[in-house]
Amino acid sequence: MGFDEEYQGFLNAHLQARSGERLRRLQEGHNQAEMLFLKQVWWPIFFNFKYLHPEYEVDDFKDGKRYLDYAYIRPGIRICFEVDGYGPHLKSISRWQFSDNLERQNQLVIDGWTVIRFSYDQVKEQPRRCQQIVQQVIGQWLGDEQNQTALSTVEKEVLRLAIRKGEAIYPKEVEKYLRLSDKTVRNILSRLVEKKMLLPASGIKRVRSYRLGVQIKHPIK
Repeated sequence: MGFDEEYQGFLNAHLQARSGERLRRLQEGHNQAEMLFLKQVWWPIFFNFKYLHPEYEVDDFKDGKRYLDYAYIRPGIRICFEVDGYGPHLKSISRWQFSDNLERQNQLVIDGWTVIRFSYDQVKEQPRRCQQIVQQVIGQWLGDEQNQTALSTVEKEVLRLAIRKGEAIYPKEVEKYLRLSDKTVRNILSRLVEKKMLLPASGIKRVRSYRLGVQIKHPIK
């Protein structure tokens, strides 16, 4: 299925599973900015919404409840993704509200969350840069469980290099990074292309650079 069908199914599943304030918050708090983040940033990387929770409820440090735009949760990792709009209401925000927002983020970090924030304009105008940041922050989560065991140590290191860089990598820099010969590096890169972990980024007869493939999803060990 394409984005529209998957998105509607994702949203409906969460709506059906909620009640009370959690349901109201999802109905009223999930707007254009949140949908655009999924369409322009998340979907082109993963092509699914697994482990992602919209308007996720967390305990507030003042014994109340707060809601995160998106929470990405699986064993060993909790990431909060926020999409902040810019509008007239921001100009009238009080000093107390400004401090409260900072305290909210600090408490999430203290509680073990990684917090990543994008502006609506970034998501709309610079989706590729946002994708790179998402890839980098969860970049140690690679391949599916079967592919993990199939990856060699050097293959994992090449993928880590590509994730940290956030853009195309070149055989020469892989040679320097791994201290291996051109032929050996070419063989490693070819194997990763076969496994769909990397894709050719430039070159036809001889690939000159490589980018991350769509299989970059889960943790690497």
